[in-house]
Amino acid sequence: MTDPWEVVVASSDLEKRLSVAAMLAQQGVDTICASTVDQFREVLNGRNVGLVFCDRELADGDYHDVVEAARCSVTKVPKVVVMSGLVKSAEYHQAKGSGVFDIISTPCRPTDLEWMVILAKRAELIQAKQSETSRPISTLRPLARAQAS
Repeated sequence: MTDPWEVVVASSDLEKRLSVAAMLAQQGVDTICASTVDQFREVLNGRNVGLVFCDRELADGDYHDVVEAARCSVTKVPKVVVMSGLVKSAEYHQAKGSGVFDIISTPCRPTDLEWMVILAKRAELIQAKQSETSRPISTLRPLARAQAS
């Protein structure tokens, strides 16, 4: 099983940050809040962030900046979910193509947030299993011997 990870809510809107954090807390998910892209970068430093809910636009940038900062994470690359109003199909595909995990509508609903957490954890488990099975045979043999002992 993978290590537990943290969830970040990045929004310049205080009410939205508090609302999303409260909904996630009701589901047993603790969050860290950031109001700017710079604060998000600081939060990433040395933390095991697995999922980020961010606004389309923040005070000092947008979701592209959040995705780029996430890619530079030292511990792991967190999945970024954009919280946005109505999104046209072309905008959705552009966001997905830029590295966004998914987009959910605002105001956020608890079920959408919960579903994103579930999907992110599932994707991480699948990725971990794939990387485990794609190890070179030379590294698997010693591992199998150690487990047999």
